[in-house]
Formats: sequence, structure tokens, C-alpha cells
Amino acid sequence: MQLFTLHPHNPQDRLLKQAVAMIHGGAVIALPTDASYVLACHLGDKTALDRIRSIRRLDPNHLMTLLCKDLSSVGSYAKIENSTFRLLKSLTPGPFTFILTASREVPKRLLHPKRKTIGLRIPDSAICHHLLSLLTEPLLVTTLTLSGEDLPLTEAEEIYEKLQHHVDLVIDGGSGSLTGTTVIDATQVTPILVRQGLGDAGFQ
Repeated sequence: MQLFTLHPHNPQDRLLKQAVAMIHGGAVIALPTDASYVLACHLGDKTALDRIRSIRRLDPNHLMTLLCKDLSSVGSYAKIENSTFRLLKSLTPGPFTFILTASREVPKRLLHPKRKTIGLRIPDSAICHHLLSLLTEPLLVTTLTLSGEDLPLTEAEEIYEKLQHHVDLVIDGGSGSLTGTTVIDATQVTPILVRQGLGDAGFQ
């Protein structure tokens, strides 16, 4: 178990490269975003995903989110119409999660079983952006809210204390938010506000 303290705006490249190597090696990490802290692992690592589900005591149908570097990477994992692209371009990077129709690049085990959708987001976070740039693919994430709790953990030291025997790395990038992302269903022509969070989408 390791704890990396990163500058929130100019994260240290050496530590980020170490984090990427750990992710490729099967690590589960706690990562700060522009909203709350998240648990994260490699997109294709089923064992690491199972560990995250165990840490949070999630049922097998709980949907995870893909944390993406930019719009071009989102386009590889979701089907995006022109109107949806404009919406995403206007709101990203930022504290929004978009529910989109998944492409064939997304493993079936990550999809909503009936709708074939996936949640994607592009955080406004230098740590996330640089980490994802080095990783060259999205991370699989879920908010770091422990079983039985209503609110996510917000401080890296507390995360380290509570999860030091369950995760491989905690990245300290400052305090996280108690409020989650704004969730938008963008699978139809007219987007639907599913949950109001930190981001202001400008519609109800």
C-alpha cells in the first residue's frame, strides 16, 4: 500500500508513471477528481474490478463509469450523434457523468444489461488528465463511498487509514467534494437530467 502526494495543478510525472505501472499490474487505486474521490482500476482487469465491488460491497449489476481524457477517447467507447457531441463539448471537462450508448469497445460485463449503456466522464482535473494521458486509455471508476455511508470519503489520509489493507495506492490531490457529478442521460436526442450534482448543465 502506497500514498502519493501530488500537486493538484502540476502533478509530478515520476509518481504518475509509477501509478500507471501499478494500474497495468492490476492495482486498485483511490484517485481524486474534480468531484469526489473514486476507486479506479484498469478497464480490462476483471480481478481488480471484483476487488472494487468487494470494497464497496456492490452488487454485480452496479454500473461503473469510464474516466476519459478527452472527447476523442469518449468517441472510441460510445456512439455519439452530432447534437450529443456539441453537448459534451460545451460541458467538458467538468463534473458531469454522461450516460451514452456503448460501442463494441466496451466489455459487455460493464454495460447496463438491457440498455447497453455506459457512464463516461471527462474530469477537469490535472491529476486525472495527466494520468489518463500516460495510461492512453480510460480508467474504470466508481465514487469512493463505503458501504453503509451516505457520503463519499473526502480526505486522502482518511482513505489511507480505512482502506490501507484493501487498495494498492492512494493519490493525495487535496480534499474531495461531498457532492457528486451531475448525471445526464444523453442516449436520446433530448438529454435528460438524471441527477443534479456539482455541474450546471443549464437545463432541468
